[in-house]
Amino acid sequence: MLVGYARTSTVDQKAGLEAQQRDLSDIGCEEIFTEQVSSVDVAKREKLEEAIKFARKGDVLVVTKLDRLARSVAHLVKITERLEAKGVALRILDGAIDTSTANGRLMLNMLTSIAQFEREIMLERQREGIAKAKADGKYKGRKPTAMAKADEVMKLAREGMPPLKIAKALGIGKSSVYRILNEGDVKTGPALR
Repeated sequence: MLVGYARTSTVDQKAGLEAQQRDLSDIGCEEIFTEQVSSVDVAKREKLEEAIKFARKGDVLVVTKLDRLARSVAHLVKITERLEAKGVALRILDGAIDTSTANGRLMLNMLTSIAQFEREIMLERQREGIAKAKADGKYKGRKPTAMAKADEVMKLAREGMPPLKIAKALGIGKSSVYRILNEGDVKTGPALR
């Protein structure tokens, strides 16, 4: 059985998700699992997990592109190991890779190595660019949003508002509220939590 998996990073990419679903249907996927979750998010990809659990020995998990499946080489290795352990092959339409063949496994390993290399080079260039911009005084980083609201946090805490409610009211993280309160010497005993 061919089991399809389609993913886009955001809800705005509806056309991309529909195109993936169409391509997976066209090649004969009987079950297609879809989700919209970023590849960099640490959030669990529930539909990917469902697809892997659903696939049985002799089945093939099909994706349109490699980047739709894994967020890193390490992640891809874990996925392929899990699939191999179940006797499930992986097919990537873009690149005609099929791990049920020796050539397909070789191509997948080569592509993942190249992808990892490209990512590392890109990150290195990004770090170099940031360092140069900092040296030139052009890079300031993002503005600290929570610290900009420190006075408001302190005021609300003095008025007796609990830290969690302060965080929600000001749209900042609870850890930021506690950090501001600790730096400002406002005691956050049980009454304030």
